Amino acid sequence: MPKHPKRPRDMMQLAKVVGDLATGQQRDEQRAAGAGPRKRGLARAAKLTPERRSEIARKAARVRWRGR
Repeated sequence: MPKHPKRPRDMMQLAKVVGDLATGQQRDEQRAAGAGPRKRGLARAAKLTPERRSEIARKAARVRWRGR
């Protein structure tokens, strides 16, 4: 996970985001995200059955090794 959230490339949009963050009109994306993707992924994995996890892993391996 990156240390800093992505910022817009356009200078005008970036200026607006910085201004909004400085005045408190917008919260930082990292703080607003809450649980975070890793925690959500772990919660999802805990809900899956072993068979479903195996099926997902097989599909990922097939895609990863396609064309080799």
